Amino acid sequence: MNFDLSEEQQMFVDSALRFAAPVDVEARRRLRLSPTGYDRARWQSLAELGLIALAAGEEAGGMGGSVVDVALVAEAIGKANAPDPLLEHGILPALLLERGGAHGALEGVLAGTTIATLAWTERGQRYSLKPKGVKAESAGDGFVLSGEKTMVLGALIADLFIVTADLGGETACFLVPKDTSGLDVRAYRLADGSIAGEIKLTRAPAAARLSLDAASLAAIAADMRLYAAAEMVGLGQRLLDDTLAYVKEREQFGVAIGSFQALQHRLVDCYARAEQSRSMLYRAALTDRTDPAKWQRAAAGAKAFIGENVDAVAREAVQMHGGMGITDELAIGHALKRVLVLARLFGDVDTALAEYAIAA
Repeated sequence: MNFDLSEEQQMFVDSALRFAAPVDVEARRRLRLSPTGYDRARWQSLAELGLIALAAGEEAGGMGGSVVDVALVAEAIGKANAPDPLLEHGILPALLLERGGAHGALEGVLAGTTIATLAWTERGQRYSLKPKGVKAESAGDGFVLSGEKTMVLGALIADLFIVTADLGGETACFLVPKDTSGLDVRAYRLADGSIAGEIKLTRAPAAARLSLDAASLAAIAADMRLYAAAEMVGLGQRLLDDTLAYVKEREQFGVAIGSFQALQHRLVDCYARAEQSRSMLYRAALTDRTDPAKWQRAAAGAKAFIGENVDAVAREAVQMHGGMGITDELAIGHALKRVLVLARLFGDVDTALAEYAIAA
């Protein structure tokens, strides 16, 4: 098979790499330590490159990118070790709003003027997409929401919350602007330095209801599992590249530690894991999406495999760098922490593997 990128795909990958290249470790630390954990001006610049619009169809104002196109960009973002939350605040909201029929809200997301996030996790629910704690009730011509959500990514910077709720026993999705009455946010930091939060809804009025049901959410979750796996593939490559450069320079007993056979064997194992992960990513991305069950199974399997293997590469990278490898002073420390977050997005390794086994 021909795995060469098309001219357009290469253009998007190069754009993502150029955009992220100026962000060194210190700049990344400053960005993460800002009050909202990110910079709105930088987000606007990212949107202007068309990287968010790639996820939406042309009829919805996007660029109509394929699954492979979006996965390649996510991989490039990972390889650059970029601090940009493209998946959680760009790709995911674009998919939800387009498929949910909210083209008005989608326009702002694609332009970078609106930052949106999905609020779906609840206490005691692990990674289940079915809401139980947040209830929706009819109120006049609209709906009001009550309940709590946990680990809402980008809780402080988000302008718009896409909230899942139980509506008469069925799963429904609603748009809740950040300035809505009855909406309270308690923020905290995740392992990678980004800011998430818990939101409490007290009869908070919804601005609109999306045309999404449980099956639609499951399909979008499968897409996001693949894109999270793609970013992890890029991160794994960055971790391996940085570690190879380090062991060639770091000396012990008068020689470079990269000359030690034990480390060489471990690095070969990391190389094999990285290459197998990339192969698994492309295999899943090329799966026929007209069969939803087959697609969701492929995405779950890819995320489980890649999450486990890239995590192993990250831990080896830290081991070979020593104690400083876990700190924010080195790029690999940031990469490891991002892997920890992505590996748990829409299900950790065990959850994804269990779903794959059941589907198989």
